[in-house]
Amino acid sequence: MKLHYMSRLAVVGALLALSATSAEAAPPADLDARMGEVLAATNTPGAALAIVENGVVTASRGYGVAQLDGNRKVGEHTLFAIGSTGKAITAAAIATLVDQGKLGWDDKVVDHLPDFQMYDPWVTREMTIRDLLVHRSGLGRGAGDLLFVPRTDLSRAESVRRLRHLKPATSFRSGYAYDNVLYMVLGEVIRAKTGQTWEDYTQDKVLRAAGMRDAVTDEARRFARDDRAFPHGRMSGSVRGVGDLRRLDERSATLAPNVAPAGGVSASAADLGRWLQVQLGQGKTPDGGRVYSEAAAWQMWTPQVVVPIRRQPAPITATTPLFHNYALGWNVRDYRGQMVIYHFGTVPGFKSVVVLLPLKNVGFALALNSEEDSAVQGMMYELLDHYLDAPKANWPQAFMTLEAKQRAQAVEQMEKVAAAPAKVGPSLSLDRYAGRFADPWFGPITVRAENGQLMLDFKKEHPGVTGRLEHFQYDTFVTRWQDPTIEPAYVTFVLGPTGKVDRITMRAVSPMAGFSYDYQDLAFTPITPAKP
Repeated sequence: MKLHYMSRLAVVGALLALSATSAEAAPPADLDARMGEVLAATNTPGAALAIVENGVVTASRGYGVAQLDGNRKVGEHTLFAIGSTGKAITAAAIATLVDQGKLGWDDKVVDHLPDFQMYDPWVTREMTIRDLLVHRSGLGRGAGDLLFVPRTDLSRAESVRRLRHLKPATSFRSGYAYDNVLYMVLGEVIRAKTGQTWEDYTQDKVLRAAGMRDAVTDEARRFARDDRAFPHGRMSGSVRGVGDLRRLDERSATLAPNVAPAGGVSASAADLGRWLQVQLGQGKTPDGGRVYSEAAAWQMWTPQVVVPIRRQPAPITATTPLFHNYALGWNVRDYRGQMVIYHFGTVPGFKSVVVLLPLKNVGFALALNSEEDSAVQGMMYELLDHYLDAPKANWPQAFMTLEAKQRAQAVEQMEKVAAAPAKVGPSLSLDRYAGRFADPWFGPITVRAENGQLMLDFKKEHPGVTGRLEHFQYDTFVTRWQDPTIEPAYVTFVLGPTGKVDRITMRAVSPMAGFSYDYQDLAFTPITPAKP
């Protein structure tokens, strides 16, 4: 089995070596003009772009401004949050420890973190370092993301400890479901093996070793930089993504520190160029150094889990892949007969993508200081078409058309539900809903009656997350959060036989709410008696 695996890598390596020596490429002649058009069409303030061809950075540029209505221009060294594209950076940090002999890809997690525990004891015993990287744990999509969305004071260690309360959605290793919480575990593995935090170790052994001089792993370093982009989103409509673009409060929009190994890196165009060089160089830096070994590079690119394929609707049907897999921090799929290795990144107010075409020895990366997915995906496919010599197509417009349709449908669906609630309830006086409640993995919340209305407070571990509960129907209320960037939720009080609150459940109001708002996984029960 091992010989077969190594021979397969040798064949792929030979193909890559042959293609790399013969590839000829250049960025599109109208690249700057096209970027300007796309940013204008999506009202995105700024962007960072890097392109590497045959080991050479052929584009490393900033576009637009760091914030809406601001004067500071985005340059080559302006920092952008790059979200989950940083999962590959965490995978690279693990690779350095594999190279040092401090752990193996298939080591059991409990051998390095004895207190690690999943819901199922068998899964706890069998979970490997590789499993943490590839989204096959059996957890549901985005399970546990409310441990860091919205902001939280929970430590990474405490967040990892709470995984034992997250019930699986499927059996272990039976399929793919994207998660972030297991990358927190990788952060704790790095701390256990090095004595350093993920932030410090990754900053030194990956970012700086790769020559990424601007990139940072935590918000303190990011906020210390004047030359940084600010987050923007459309929050004034009934669903996120609809309405006027506005600057978000960067301190409340920034990812919580506990989840940084899953998406906490910020980087510039210059950094992204260096990262592409290291990736296409299989761990080798342009000056001859190494971040990780060639053997580790192949491990990180090797598909591990099949990602279900869904036929894309018009007008983006041509983007439907024939195969799609997840590797170690990377997606691997086909497009127009070529293997594409890539990852998207999304954090509040930012979008990004990193793309590799190994058989062409080309890579590119794009980061925006807005949540305009159509711009990121559109430019991704325009650049792919360019490097694959495909006919030109206006992909940003195609994605904008589809997004507009999807959002209009979501607004219509929400308005239909909101227009006809049953005129029944609430069953109790407001003070009888009040009390303290807790979910095993999320922690405590407080419901209180105040000035003739109900208030919901997550303040103990999610400071500033407070909202008014507006009655909807029966014993269901809708949250009106003080922070408008938080997705509204239906909050349902389930009454017991004595008329007291027995349980509280939640679910997102918007059909387009990000999967990180996994309200549906919560089940709060009383921890102090409700008022009589």
